Amino acid sequence: MTFLPPADVVVVRDLARRVADIAAHPVQRQRQRLWEGLNRLERVRPTVHIQALAPNIWEELIPGGTLRTTDPAARAQEMELRKRIYAWEHFRDDRVIDAVVVCAVAIRGDLQWTGFGLPTMVERSGVRSGAHAFRPVIVEERDIEKIRTKAEISVDWGDTEARHQRLCELYDGILRVEKRGRDFFWMPIMDLFIERRGIEQTFVDMLERPAWVHAALDRITTGYENNLTRLEELGLLSPGHRNTSLGSGGYAWTEELPRADFDGSHTRLRDLWARCATQIFTEGISPGMHEEFALRYERRLLERFGLSAYGCCEPLDRKMHVVRSIRNLRRVSMSPWVDVARAAEAVGRDYVYTMKPNPAIVSMERWHPELARRELEDAFRKTRHSVLEVNLQDLHTVRNEPRRLDEWSAIALDLAETYA
Repeated sequence: MTFLPPADVVVVRDLARRVADIAAHPVQRQRQRLWEGLNRLERVRPTVHIQALAPNIWEELIPGGTLRTTDPAARAQEMELRKRIYAWEHFRDDRVIDAVVVCAVAIRGDLQWTGFGLPTMVERSGVRSGAHAFRPVIVEERDIEKIRTKAEISVDWGDTEARHQRLCELYDGILRVEKRGRDFFWMPIMDLFIERRGIEQTFVDMLERPAWVHAALDRITTGYENNLTRLEELGLLSPGHRNTSLGSGGYAWTEELPRADFDGSHTRLRDLWARCATQIFTEGISPGMHEEFALRYERRLLERFGLSAYGCCEPLDRKMHVVRSIRNLRRVSMSPWVDVARAAEAVGRDYVYTMKPNPAIVSMERWHPELARRELEDAFRKTRHSVLEVNLQDLHTVRNEPRRLDEWSAIALDLAETYA
């Protein structure tokens, strides 16, 4: 194993053995069945998940100085394994910890990841994890002609195979290494445009030059359509029914995918989940404008997939009557600041409702577990008849008190059992 220092290999393989032991615990299969039931829209016990994705939150939970490896590649593997172990030992939420290491296929030219030919200009504050602002790169009307709509996708199989072989060698006999193409899509059409045009200006444009905004959104959507078609043609998709995060809440576990006519080798878009969201559309954007400038384009993409999810930080509690127009919709996620009772009634039992507590509850200067319990219990009462998951996300700090997440998850799981 020449590509890593021997001492680093020992550290990683020891951690991998611990992950393998955790993955073999019977509770993992129980959790998988729980997610499958939820995604079938059964009224199972509400699932609870801490989505601690931001690097700065993990730095508080697993400080970089505690890592024992030295090589950058080894440190990346060590960190990922330690995250799984940490979640098992501390969060005790409903995530499934499996014995799989994913080696992503090296796809080049994916239009979404290259910004459809338009870069972003970001002005950042000097504060760590501070705010930042997008500066417009779409300034003149003709600038939308720069939005690329043709996908010129290729694969670096040499890089893919080399990484796969190295990972197989590293984890040999302990964890299974799987090569995977794209197995889930998040397609934020309007967000991509706004990052390149500016928030305030886009809202003005929607009123003063709607045809031009539609032309831009149509180009981005067409680019996505061509991108998706090309990825499918090239065989760069992998079945989307496994332990894949679905973005703003939940996991992909389902027995409905891949579709019954799947041939076992060539994965199609209809064998996957996808999500769209227009997070920037606040209460000030009416349901009619949400339909006109968002859903009109999002449906073109989502309905090519097997199952779809919608929303993230939008206040959709007053907009579900237009969101329901997505034919294959299965999951809905919305802002923590919606009226939870109204949201639960609007979603009904027709979709999974991802209820997101205000993340400030664990980020305030002082931790108030009694307040967390009161807020959660109020939400559980209001969603008692929903197909519900509780997803704590958008975390950036726990004030260097990691126990806050341990205690929050214990409270949430206790209440989930009570209100099951």
